[in-house]
Amino acid sequence: MMHEKLPHGKLAVKLIALDLDDTLLNTELKISPRTVSALRRAASQGIFVVIASGRPESAILPFVRELDIAGFQAGRYILALNGAVIFDLHERRTIFSKKVSGDVLEKIFLEAHDRGLSAEIYDGSIICVSEETKWSRTDADLSGLTLKVVRDFPSLVKNGYAKMILSADPKDVDSFIPVLREKFSGAADFFISKPFFLEVMPPGCGKGEAIAFLSDMLGIDRSETMAFGDSMNDESMIRMSGHGVAMSNGLSAIRDAAAYVTRKTNDEDGIADFLEAFVL
Repeated sequence: MMHEKLPHGKLAVKLIALDLDDTLLNTELKISPRTVSALRRAASQGIFVVIASGRPESAILPFVRELDIAGFQAGRYILALNGAVIFDLHERRTIFSKKVSGDVLEKIFLEAHDRGLSAEIYDGSIICVSEETKWSRTDADLSGLTLKVVRDFPSLVKNGYAKMILSADPKDVDSFIPVLREKFSGAADFFISKPFFLEVMPPGCGKGEAIAFLSDMLGIDRSETMAFGDSMNDESMIRMSGHGVAMSNGLSAIRDAAAYVTRKTNDEDGIADFLEAFVL
């Protein structure tokens, strides 16, 4: 990096939120032993450690088990579906959730289908897809979930869901997102999580808003929250947390938006390096 964005000393933190892909996970989709150790140390000190992912709860739980922090009070919460759901692992219940209405999802799906984009909905440990594509197979490989083709996809989405993913070649995703934002402003929010994934979310709902809800519930001041991320679905929590930290391997827009940038990448224990130096 040309200019380091690092704290000048130790930071007072009571909640740490962590994106999964390309942030907490390395390119082998693992959490390094050093990072596990740093986060367990944080949780043992009473700092809430919250995985904040676009994945559904069922695809986050394996990494909660890998961290082995769910037994701590500070490890009891996970944030799923990009902030549309907060789950309490101790009480085994959802404490916060938002959905996009079924009517809106149906209209968006039909327009996407006409443009040649496929769609996905998470339902428990299943990825329901309008058709199986290389994009949906990539998602299944990343999440460890099972694909199921649903022929009557409009009937499925009429129930309303926390998130729908539209996938296609990146150029088709890029050209579609401004159309959706104009047509469905106020009814849903849209962003690109990976170049080939366009995510449809409830309006005013993101990782940042979910962290704000959780920190308020826990009586933690926003200035004592920290978030690590790398991509555009992390933008709200990078911006809204007291200490937004971008991964050095993250998008340039996220590095620009963050207060700090890690010295190391996700493959070099970037989170552990930052926490050891500036938090623990």
